[in-house]
Amino acid sequence: MERVIELEIGGMTCAACANRIEKKLNRMDGVTATVNYATEKARATVPAALAAADLIAVVEKTGYTAAEPTPEPEAAAPGKRDALLDRLLVSAVLSVPVIVLAMVPAWQFDYWQWLSLTLAAPVVVYGGWTFHRAAFVNLRHGAATMDTLVSMGTLAAFGWSVWALFLGDAGIPGMTHPFSLTGTQGDAIYLEAAAGVTTFLLAGRYLEARAKRHAGDALRSLLSLGAKHVTVLEDGAERVVPAADLRPGALFLVRPGEKVATDGVVVEGSSALDVSLLTGESVPVEVRPGDPVTGATINAGGRLVVRATRVGADTQLAQMARLVEEAQNGKAAVQRLADRISGVFVPVVIALAIGTLGYWLGTGRGATAAFTAAVALLIIACPCALGLATPTALLVGTGRGAQLGILIRGVQALESTRKVDTIVLDKTGTVTTGRMSVSSVVPAGADLSEADLLRLAGAVEAASEHPIGRAVAEAAPKPLPAVADFRATAGVGVHGTVEGRRIAVAAGAPEGVDDAATWVAVSEDGVPLGWIALADTVRPTSAAAVAGLRRLGLTPMLVTGDSPAVAAHVAAEVGITEVEAGVLPAGKVDLVKQLQARGRSVAMVGDGVNDAAALAQADLGLAMGAGTDVAIQASDLTLVRGDLTAAVDAVRLSRRTLGIIRGNLFWAFAYNVAGLPLAAAGLLNPMIAGAAMAFSSVFVVLNSLRLRGFQAA
Repeated sequence: MERVIELEIGGMTCAACANRIEKKLNRMDGVTATVNYATEKARATVPAALAAADLIAVVEKTGYTAAEPTPEPEAAAPGKRDALLDRLLVSAVLSVPVIVLAMVPAWQFDYWQWLSLTLAAPVVVYGGWTFHRAAFVNLRHGAATMDTLVSMGTLAAFGWSVWALFLGDAGIPGMTHPFSLTGTQGDAIYLEAAAGVTTFLLAGRYLEARAKRHAGDALRSLLSLGAKHVTVLEDGAERVVPAADLRPGALFLVRPGEKVATDGVVVEGSSALDVSLLTGESVPVEVRPGDPVTGATINAGGRLVVRATRVGADTQLAQMARLVEEAQNGKAAVQRLADRISGVFVPVVIALAIGTLGYWLGTGRGATAAFTAAVALLIIACPCALGLATPTALLVGTGRGAQLGILIRGVQALESTRKVDTIVLDKTGTVTTGRMSVSSVVPAGADLSEADLLRLAGAVEAASEHPIGRAVAEAAPKPLPAVADFRATAGVGVHGTVEGRRIAVAAGAPEGVDDAATWVAVSEDGVPLGWIALADTVRPTSAAAVAGLRRLGLTPMLVTGDSPAVAAHVAAEVGITEVEAGVLPAGKVDLVKQLQARGRSVAMVGDGVNDAAALAQADLGLAMGAGTDVAIQASDLTLVRGDLTAAVDAVRLSRRTLGIIRGNLFWAFAYNVAGLPLAAAGLLNPMIAGAAMAFSSVFVVLNSLRLRGFQAA
């Protein structure tokens, strides 16, 4: 018999860490494990006899921390986050004068280099401690990652500078400028490189940590939708208790405007429920005694008495939360390009440096020449540009995206845009506005105008709490006449006296009409006066957006919980041929999985709680900014404009940003790798190595700044 164990993992600094833990766990007998770097969780299927403590022990032996998750999703540890931010701020404040003094000769006073040493030392030691520690942990297990490159590069630059200051000629007044090509080998220092690399990479690490800690926000947002307190009925008396105290079989009261506390069955009363928070659909659901209701839906009409049937982890809301969590855990972590390359690059550089040192010592050229060549090799391989390649492009790209109403979560989202070929569009709130409105008015006879029919119906509906009634009242000409003897019958309609006429408004459609709209019939003393159609209107820009997505090579598909007729009508209006109607929230996840199983790479655009799990499951999730927090937190990209055309710009910008990142990575390696044979041959002194490293960094930054010119379609 098998069971599933989940662990929270600490200490991971890159995707390579997750891969290493995953390999160690999978080597255990009968264990099948996946480790998600983004959510910092491990999920393992293990034999029944294996305890969580056994898995934790393996993770800790690998150099990381592990613990069983707490029962409820917790906020990200603020202490950890603040410590990283403090480390970044201290490093930034100390690094700026070091970099400025090194770059501006006019500001270099006597013994300025000693001030630079004083300021740079805390940056390299304190600021870079996370990199040094991770490099040491990796070294203990025979592995190398970006942290190894950062640690070796910064320590080599700092160590050379200390040697030059104390044992060389760099400590004297009026020392040669570090980037001068005419100085001797002993008068150059690289403190600005050691401090600058550390600070820039800390900034990237902090931004990454901020993005990662949103992984649990979707779950917390989902659970927060539920009612916090509920009015229970016991022996005819009302008592307010925490919703968590409800038990199956308990009777509870739901007044107009209140949330349904948990899943149950209506015992008394009738009303219309606003289910848009859970289903994303705008049409309310009529309920009466015997009908089931779902927790977190909102009572938009009359008073209800409900008997609880499912509570806690068994409710539909909790099940949706589990769907989001499972989809996030199941998403394969895309290892950063830099980490993949550095896994081979770092051991090669280390071997070259050791070989260079040994070769020059063996040829009798002396320790100075040997150490100079080895340090030059390490400095030219220092990942300054490599570390800047992704963060700078991401910062510029996300900054430009924010100006255009597009929020990009991170590199993983960018990598996903490159391969997506299918884009699934939720109908309500995405392709359409998500609000019911009057689409047509059909008088039964020529003696009554459309405006008069709407005016009579609006007057009666103005007293109604029903969403359809409010839409009719809003569309009616103002001012509306007063209504007397108003009465509403749940699931049937409303009636009242308007200007002496007995007017009734109820569900009903004229013969031979398309059922893609919701119709209500208006009558006077049982005689039809006409009909009013209501629909969730298509956004004016949706058709153009669909055409733009096709030009990007994406196949659009419409998915909705509405009827096939409604779905087909909307799809035809915007130019979509693939349609899936009547799809429940869990069905959206299944649809995405089915498409992925067919070899498609899927993007999903949605705005409701019902879309959150599908957004997390998709290769690329895009949330409309006007949607729920849950959908936004489960997505990779957020379209703040709330306009589907933003999805076109999001894909274009993401692909452009990813292209810049790849270009940066190529040139970062090209500059450094080109200098490696020169350094190993003793033809490159550390000053030239530092200059090449600085130039590669400048090039990467300038290349990233090209994204500032990105224009919306």
